[in-house]
Amino acid sequence: MSHEHQDHEDAQDRDLHGLLRSLRVWDPEVTTLPPFDPASAPDAPLPLFTTWFAEAVAAGQAEPHTMSLATSDDAGLPDVRIVMLHGADEDGWAFATHSGSRKGRQLASRPYAALGFYWPALGRQVRLRGPVTAAPAAESQGDLHARSTGALAAALTGRQSEVLGSAEELARASQEAWERARREPDAPVPSWTLYRLRPDEAEFFQGDERRRHVRLNYWREDGGWVRELLWP
Repeated sequence: MSHEHQDHEDAQDRDLHGLLRSLRVWDPEVTTLPPFDPASAPDAPLPLFTTWFAEAVAAGQAEPHTMSLATSDDAGLPDVRIVMLHGADEDGWAFATHSGSRKGRQLASRPYAALGFYWPALGRQVRLRGPVTAAPAAESQGDLHARSTGALAAALTGRQSEVLGSAEELARASQEAWERARREPDAPVPSWTLYRLRPDEAEFFQGDERRRHVRLNYWREDGGWVRELLWP
């Protein structure tokens, strides 16, 4: 490695570290986060999630319905990406993807996952872990066709997670998919699958500018929920 190349990398490292040190999270001089009394929390996680989600929307949180989805491969190695929440009810937290995508293949092999929401406008996180099941084909297609033309076009483009030869190849396939999506709004995409994670554990984290964070954890026991506080 040349001295010039090494000097350039060292400068980049300094720039990154300088930027990191310049950032402040929940500075008590300028930050006020909402209080959270865990004693007032409902007996199950879904009502609290619904309330927190609505409050994130009201606070102007950008894309509050995006979440991290963590899965594992055949070797047990972790993988994570951002996906969109399609709904949450007593059956679980729903998201969708192609069954042949990387996450689809991982869920087929190891049907257990974790979800993570982060709403920095309120200093809140929600973490969920549990088994994942695939919805019937008719329900999955209904989920897809209830979405936008762009969502259908993306699904029709297909081949998610496969190796792409060139940007031009994607442009051609995408254009054809958009044309078909407009022409056939009910076009089927057999690989499109709606998944539901039914949590065994759900943690609600409320940040505090004095670092006295509140962590309320729910876990299933005998068909109900047990609540406990965790050290921050």
